[in-house]
Amino acid sequence: MGAGTVDEARTVHDLPAEEAWLLLGSDPRLGLRGDEARDRLARHGPNRLPRAVSAGPVRRLLRQLHHPLVYVLVVSGFVTLALRELVDSAVIFGVVVLNAVIGFVQESKADAALEALRSMVHTRARVVRDGLRHEVASEELVPGDLVLLEAGDKVPADLRLVDSSELRLDESALTGESLPVPKRPGVVERRTPVADRSNMAWSGTLVVAGTGSGVVVATGAGTEVGEIHRLVGGAEVLATPLSRKLAVFSAWLTGVVLALAVLTFAVGVARGEAGAEMFTAAVALAVGAIPEGLPAAVTITLAIGVSRMARRGAVVRRLPAVETLGGATVICSDKTGTLTQNRMSVRLLWSPSSEVEVGDRPGPGTLAAVRDDQALWWCLLAGANCNDAALTEAGEGVGDPTETAMLLVARHLGAAPHALPRLGSVPFSSERQYMATRHASGGRPGGDVVLVKGGVERVLALCSQQLGPDGTPAPLAAEPVLAAAHALAAQGMRVLATALLDDAGPDALADVVAGRRPLVLTGLQAMLDPPRDTAAAAVRSCREAGIEVKMITGDHAGTAVSVARQVGLLDGDGDGDAVLSGAEVEALDDDVVGEAVERASVFARVSPGQKLRIVEALQARRHVVAMTGDGVNDAPALKRADVGVAMGRSGTEVAKDAGDVVLTDDDFATIEAAVEEGRGVFDNITKFIVWTLPTNMGEGLVILVAILLGTSLPILPTQILWINMTTAVALGLMLAFEPKEDGIMTRPPRDPRRSLLSAPVVLRTLLVSALLVVGSRWVFDHELAQGASLEVSRTAAINVFVTVEAFYLFSCRSLVRPLWRSGLLGNRWLLVGVAVQVVLQAALTYLPAMNALFHTAPIDAGVWLRIVLVAVAAAVVVELDKLRWRRSAATARP
Repeated sequence: MGAGTVDEARTVHDLPAEEAWLLLGSDPRLGLRGDEARDRLARHGPNRLPRAVSAGPVRRLLRQLHHPLVYVLVVSGFVTLALRELVDSAVIFGVVVLNAVIGFVQESKADAALEALRSMVHTRARVVRDGLRHEVASEELVPGDLVLLEAGDKVPADLRLVDSSELRLDESALTGESLPVPKRPGVVERRTPVADRSNMAWSGTLVVAGTGSGVVVATGAGTEVGEIHRLVGGAEVLATPLSRKLAVFSAWLTGVVLALAVLTFAVGVARGEAGAEMFTAAVALAVGAIPEGLPAAVTITLAIGVSRMARRGAVVRRLPAVETLGGATVICSDKTGTLTQNRMSVRLLWSPSSEVEVGDRPGPGTLAAVRDDQALWWCLLAGANCNDAALTEAGEGVGDPTETAMLLVARHLGAAPHALPRLGSVPFSSERQYMATRHASGGRPGGDVVLVKGGVERVLALCSQQLGPDGTPAPLAAEPVLAAAHALAAQGMRVLATALLDDAGPDALADVVAGRRPLVLTGLQAMLDPPRDTAAAAVRSCREAGIEVKMITGDHAGTAVSVARQVGLLDGDGDGDAVLSGAEVEALDDDVVGEAVERASVFARVSPGQKLRIVEALQARRHVVAMTGDGVNDAPALKRADVGVAMGRSGTEVAKDAGDVVLTDDDFATIEAAVEEGRGVFDNITKFIVWTLPTNMGEGLVILVAILLGTSLPILPTQILWINMTTAVALGLMLAFEPKEDGIMTRPPRDPRRSLLSAPVVLRTLLVSALLVVGSRWVFDHELAQGASLEVSRTAAINVFVTVEAFYLFSCRSLVRPLWRSGLLGNRWLLVGVAVQVVLQAALTYLPAMNALFHTAPIDAGVWLRIVLVAVAAAVVVELDKLRWRRSAATARP
């Protein structure tokens, strides 16, 4: 028997229940035989998702070392070890190990999303086998099993429903549908999307009301959750823009360092110098040109960004995501809970004579308007009493979202929920499409009343009159009611009608159901999940920053469009291609889907696979994509996106594990704040690179120039290591604490294709490197010419490098703005770092032990004066270079 294959599970929804039973070889009354269930379990395997196959811990740890910059650091470590500089070698290897451990820990968390998916189906299930009810572990379910469902159950496998009574399922985690979905056993068309297959119950969803039963059509990997599991497992995890740029930068740096080292050795040997000495010189050049502090600086800068984001409600699970979010060019946002408040709220009360807009905080005028219109007042009472939801002591609703909304608006407007004693009820059903309750007199002269709420057309069919503002019934005018309902629905609102019946005796409910006693229409209540107060401003801020915002939701197009207009994603009429359904995305050819997706702003009724395709299409057009989501259905796209942003409050564990960033408040405005922090992080990393590269290149070039001129080395290898390690920690790392520059969210996103080594960075590097070489060489030669010892001259050259770096550090607070606009006090950590470096340099220069260890010697005030003059001259040249770039940028603007 081939029951339970993936293909059969995908098509059984379009078959009558009888044919489904035949196809699956089971019995609708007796279920499977016990021996048949055991055979199928052996054939199909347990009802669980397959465990992810991942690399072992040793392989994952070694993989962290596979990076060009790490190669350079390792070589640097061995070189310093060969030079017997054990402390410096230990520091370098410590940086390598630290980065490897951080990467290992982060990668170890990557498989958690798959494991969370596997746990979704670990539950107990009630089945019928051999005609008897049994409770079995969900893993033991097989295709053909008859499963019983009731409120509170988690659906244990994909089921074709064969029976239901008021059955409603919460499928939000799987499909994105924000409201509970009614289920019934009928037949649906073959091409119906997963979210609209009303005769199917999907594994992992929740039963919120009613009862039902269904035959298992798919288990384990064959379920819809299994398909998402496959998508999550197959979704490629892209390298972040920062890691890609650092890889290119590291490869470039490796090539330059090796080329200069080889050139140094070759030139020296060609000049007749001893090979051993030239090897030492080449090693000195390589050590000087390697920015040993760069990995630590990047890690610390990212960590500071993580801390800043956490204070603004965004918890980062993977360090590079900090910078990636700052470089986003597109944000694909979920609707429910991110752009909206994730709760239904009555926004308008309508009666045949008037309408009143309401909200979470209606004022005295709204309350008076409702009380003065008896139709609106009884519309409010009907919603509050013909209602099975409840309010907690904290004022929060428990129950169906629409009924909760009606209770809350009644309380806000002074109509106490459930104030009318209930004498009987007819529950809502998908067939009736209304609920009816009988209550003791609500003060009306007719005695006891029947209150009804439900679908507009269905309730209208029960009515022959409509209530006037003075409480007097009048003949029903159905057309205006339907027109109002349609207009509200077009705005994405859920509309329910209310009605009443006076003189409601014991048989009144039966008379209403049988259609023997017509009702009096009281009005309409229109509700929606309102946008967050901060959403529109956050969307506007993102757009001003050049970031496109797109809504991707499992909800219907009407609801999505309504919310999109309210938050500013759509301008109103003539949206045209700005709205696409998931089915339309699915139907697009690969060669046109990218253009269509880039043009659209709203995607409605989208499945997990379609979300993944949207993200991939945007990435193919060179966008850096941030994807938000909270459900299982979002996990594949969250993992595939350049940075996945999961919701911390409403999000499933699957979504949180697949995401790189978790929002503690589920608010889109927090994403906008995180983007701002991410841009600041990238700025600070760039500032560190612009500061450190000239130093490293200058040190290497000083060695090369000395070899070309055939003179003594102005700086020894051990002295170069001193400069690199002390200045990187005391000076360079202080740039990680640099505050964000003004206007950071008004400039466009950086081009993802733009290298870290842009033209301004390369030219600034060459300029400052030349200043360091010329300045240090001048001071070194001057001291030798004045009869100073080689140790004194080298000490002067060392202090030229360090002093110029300290002055240049303040220029790097902004790569474009002048130094006097950035100021000296905006980052107090810079002053702390400079003070620490002054102490270190004083120790290197004047302590006898340091003199012996590093081959230095004390220098007098005249030497310091020349050193400071070189540093001031270098700072002036850098500021003039900034002025030139500002003028060039201004000229280039249209």
